[in-house]
Amino acid sequence: MILLVNICKEIFHELEFVRPIKDILMSRGIKFKIVHYKELKKIDIDNAKRIIICGTSIKDNNFLKNMKSFSWITGCNKPILGICGGMQIIGMSFRNTHLEKKKQIGMYGVDFEKEFFGLQGRVEVYELHSRYIIPNLKDFEIFAVKQCPQAIKHKTMPYYGVLFHPEVRNKTIIEEFCRL
Repeated sequence: MILLVNICKEIFHELEFVRPIKDILMSRGIKFKIVHYKELKKIDIDNAKRIIICGTSIKDNNFLKNMKSFSWITGCNKPILGICGGMQIIGMSFRNTHLEKKKQIGMYGVDFEKEFFGLQGRVEVYELHSRYIIPNLKDFEIFAVKQCPQAIKHKTMPYYGVLFHPEVRNKTIIEEFCRL
């Protein structure tokens, strides 16, 4: 079962940021459960094989005020994929990762220096964010950059992050993550 962690403050934002991922999983016959991060329980994490922390709207940074709700991340041995705000959450769960402001909206060509869930070389991605992380390079490896880190992986744990929204144009990332 894939656990989809909803970080949206507004319920109607789920339609744009959680539902497309749910639809990808449903169309592939993959079992999932959606839980808002404020309602997340240990049993939800324990029952999941993999976890996807979904993104949220460009002005919704409420989750950053509630980082204690994500203290479970650093002790989790399960694969985690953070999308946009989810990538920020994963990065901010570790020391010496910094959050910076930068607005990117629309389609961007991103260069993947190494293969990342089936993507390599120049790839068109959909961006919708106002912040990004500068990850601690002792903990994270950067796979793609376009003015800021776009795809990361933790060096020793199965934690992955993308700043862009793969549910829009790069569904293979979600599909490949679910096959780990």
